[in-house]
Amino acid sequence: MKSQKEYILEYIYESNNARKSVDIDKIIKISNQITKSLKNGGKFILFGNGGSAAEAQHIAAEFIGRFEKERKAIPAMALNVNTSSLTAIANDYSYEDVFARQLEAFGKKGDFVMGLSTSGNSKNVIKALIYGKENGMNISGITGEGGGKMRDIVPEDMLIMINSKRTSYIQEASLMIGHIISKLVEDEFFYE
Repeated sequence: MKSQKEYILEYIYESNNARKSVDIDKIIKISNQITKSLKNGGKFILFGNGGSAAEAQHIAAEFIGRFEKERKAIPAMALNVNTSSLTAIANDYSYEDVFARQLEAFGKKGDFVMGLSTSGNSKNVIKALIYGKENGMNISGITGEGGGKMRDIVPEDMLIMINSKRTSYIQEASLMIGHIISKLVEDEFFYE
């Protein structure tokens, strides 16, 4: 059995390896596409389940508040924050519809949509990405190793796959990616 110290050191090492596996060129491309959408009057819409919901909320808050610069708010939203909508839609339609239905209400052609799913197979995330794609929104995703069903929907250059199957490593890398995107968009949108 490993000691606590050995477990911690191994966890840090493996988590760092997952974060190092991200495709930097895709992060830059996604950031540029978000900036383009925002400059054309669009907004940045994120969604996910569980820890991915928290990450979507966190990233949207960085855009609305500030990341590193004192500046005007950037239009962004996480679809998973309204529990009344989530439960009403899940009850009246199905849980698979919770994000697509909100995207129908708030999304428009030209918006930039990002689905977060550690497995890439979350049915409600997939359904919303399909809705966004069919309705002229720019879609992207962050997921784990293999990409799951997201790989069949999201354009390859807009899908970041983190080289891990461990949920916590994928979530940690996703948040790092969200912070990097926040910085790149903020710098581009409000250059000095």
